Amino acid sequence: MRERGSVLVALLWCMALLSLLVIGVLHSSRMGLMSVRHHGDAVQARYLALAGVEKAKALLYQDARQRSRSAQSHGRALADAPDQFQDIPLGRGRYSVVRAARADEGGGMVYGVSDEESRLNVNVASAEELLRLEGMTSDVVAAILDWRDGDQSPGPGGAEADYYAVGRNPVRIRDGPLETIRELLMVRGVRSEDLFGDDTQGTGFREVDSVEGEVEGESEPIRQPAADRGWAGSLTVRSAVANVSASGRSRVNLKTADESALTGVQGITAEIAKAIVAHRGRGSLDSVADLLEVRQAPAAGPGQGGPGGPEGNPAAEAPRPGGPPENNGPKVIDANLLRDIADEVTTSDEEELVGVVNVNSAGLEVLRCLPGMTRELAQALISYRSSNGSLPNIAHLLLVPGITEETFKQLAPRVTARSETHRILGEGRMPGTGAVRRVEVVVRVTGSEVRTVAYREDDL
Repeated sequence: MRERGSVLVALLWCMALLSLLVIGVLHSSRMGLMSVRHHGDAVQARYLALAGVEKAKALLYQDARQRSRSAQSHGRALADAPDQFQDIPLGRGRYSVVRAARADEGGGMVYGVSDEESRLNVNVASAEELLRLEGMTSDVVAAILDWRDGDQSPGPGGAEADYYAVGRNPVRIRDGPLETIRELLMVRGVRSEDLFGDDTQGTGFREVDSVEGEVEGESEPIRQPAADRGWAGSLTVRSAVANVSASGRSRVNLKTADESALTGVQGITAEIAKAIVAHRGRGSLDSVADLLEVRQAPAAGPGQGGPGGPEGNPAAEAPRPGGPPENNGPKVIDANLLRDIADEVTTSDEEELVGVVNVNSAGLEVLRCLPGMTRELAQALISYRSSNGSLPNIAHLLLVPGITEETFKQLAPRVTARSETHRILGEGRMPGTGAVRRVEVVVRVTGSEVRTVAYREDDL
């Protein structure tokens, strides 16, 4: 009996060990299957995010073509388009295109794309503009200017290569345009909390505690708009628009065009064209705003044209001793005419206008940084465009209450009425495992192409 009892005990131990072994194998198999499932869903979530990006690119291209055909500078449809971008089903999963809304837009999360021209370009902005950012200091501004310039001579309060070459983590100064906003973290005095605020990933969102997913024991991350987006919420390194009209035509350069080319602009008569050419010999044309100072050209006569005038004697065009001759004639271009022609003319030979700010999409914190602007004027502009729609061109700023001709002259070289550079944040989600992947792409969109200028998916 004792031997049978011992055999039974041994058999029971064997059964217990075999049960544990089987349970372990089954658990390992389940974990392996779950790992494969998670990996597969993660891959699918990534391609869902890319699907959102590709759809946004297609819609942006279509919008650009339509606006070009109708000579419309700005469209708002894709900035808030939940019907196109919110939880769109595809296969077993869903994709969205999201952005964080600014405070003047009501905050929260919006399903749509954002534009880089609504931000201040850190590679172009002046010291005065940068200093108006909330929490910015003069020492940090000086360091940024030295980081982006091309010389080795530190400005007042700045820092050049000698400063960055020492210390625990030496870095090489850029001495050129910044390539990303995150690069500012390498600049002396720039802290992460100042640059990104609550937005630790630099996307406008922050991670919060996860919640239970659709399958028990599994969870998915939750993202909410960051309350404090820091300087990064107002800055960019990639804003630029083509120096053409809303319809895509080449603009006429006020600095170099002859009378014949100027009269090709609808609204500019032969008399006005002559006055513009004459004005170039007396004053500057640094922006379209200077057209408001153009006065009627003096009548032809000795010293002004005709026999013995400029055609017969080119020396007659030379300025009189002590400076160019004054012209007290009547002004030939008023605000109404300027609004008609502003989008057809330019004062730059550059093919692209880098760093200009879109007055139709920029928020309060960016607008108040621009020359001549105050918080009150920025709010007035936002209220005006909310009530009256997008400004067709920058000359319509003169219709905004409080913006005078003097203010407009300061603003004109720094602003535009449209955007061509867009930031797309695609997000793909898979049910069950709750796998989430995000892809951020910056594209340049014109009526002829969509060009990717930046791509990121590392830690979104």
